[in-house]
Amino acid sequence: MTREGRPISVHLVAGEESGDALGAALMRALRERAPAIRFGGLGGRAMTEQGIVSPFDIHELSIIGFAAVLRQLPRILRRIRQTADSVIAARPDALVIIDSPDFTHRVARRVRKAAPDIPIINYAPPSVWAWRPWRARTMRRYVNEVLAILPFEPDAFARLNGPHCTYVGHPLAERLPELRPSAEEARRRIAGPPLVLVLPGSRRSEISRLAGTFGEAIAQVAARAGPLELVLPTLPHIAGLVGAATANWTVRPRIVTAPHEKYAAFRAARAALAASGTVTLELALAQVPMVAAYRVAGWEAALLRRMANVDMVILPNLLLGDRAVPECIQEICTADAISAAFLPLLSDTPERRRQTEAFARLDTIMGLAGDPPGRRAADAVLGVVDRDR
Repeated sequence: MTREGRPISVHLVAGEESGDALGAALMRALRERAPAIRFGGLGGRAMTEQGIVSPFDIHELSIIGFAAVLRQLPRILRRIRQTADSVIAARPDALVIIDSPDFTHRVARRVRKAAPDIPIINYAPPSVWAWRPWRARTMRRYVNEVLAILPFEPDAFARLNGPHCTYVGHPLAERLPELRPSAEEARRRIAGPPLVLVLPGSRRSEISRLAGTFGEAIAQVAARAGPLELVLPTLPHIAGLVGAATANWTVRPRIVTAPHEKYAAFRAARAALAASGTVTLELALAQVPMVAAYRVAGWEAALLRRMANVDMVILPNLLLGDRAVPECIQEICTADAISAAFLPLLSDTPERRRQTEAFARLDTIMGLAGDPPGRRAADAVLGVVDRDR
């Protein structure tokens, strides 16, 4: 596919690992439909493998918490300008901003101001349905199209007078074969010792806040339930930090960094303790009962409570409309509360059955059948490009 006798050019901007995976799948699908397409922008390892040449490492942007952001603000602002300027100079046929709204939306606003003719598509939009709903209306100024990864988001954007929004599917739909156990792996789930997953987050600040509490909770569980096989999947660039953070745990985890090791553990796990985030949806689709936990600084939690529009936090509960998974958030993110919620998940209990029965409904709720999300997103991106001709 060409435009005015030249290949279509699409720039993509992702600010963290989750967006990088989305961007890479989208790039593959776009290349299937337009083999001569050219890419530019910012991404991580997965997008680099698909042809993105990034001006800096996106791990620089892996910052969570208002205080941490304030400390790094000058560098972040410099990276926003650098990224936007490269898009403006290239004048692509479309800009796709992916997730990480605190970074990518600032890039988009700069691009819109300097080059209003470049159509801008937001893939994996901010959670306007959960907090700061006014963002939806504001996005109309600089976003032409929203590609949603959660099925209730199009209705939310319409209700909040945001840009046109299309549900293209959640990227985990493409990973279902890696998440669902074989017969042998299903037998391992009920064999002893129980294989338990521990996932304290992918950001340094998450690990520093949660690792100690998670380790204490697992120690309490092991003291009452007996031996556990503990597996902690993480990313290569923080494996050293995770190793140091878990060095004093009573039950030492086996730390894995390769994706195939992570998903093998998901398919065999009896239960999981996870930081709130996308990983909770991965676990739910893998039919792994879990406890979700999270903690931020007290003043940040108070601010978020004032701005939030939902009474549940994790994605499986939000999609189900039911608090099927225990949420140990903030004040109740303690070893005692976590271990008490976790122990029943190791045997055939009403608590465990409630989760597995709820998780079985997710395939239908999320519309996981049909074309993979990357292909649906690619069709939507090319549709925007065609409309702008």
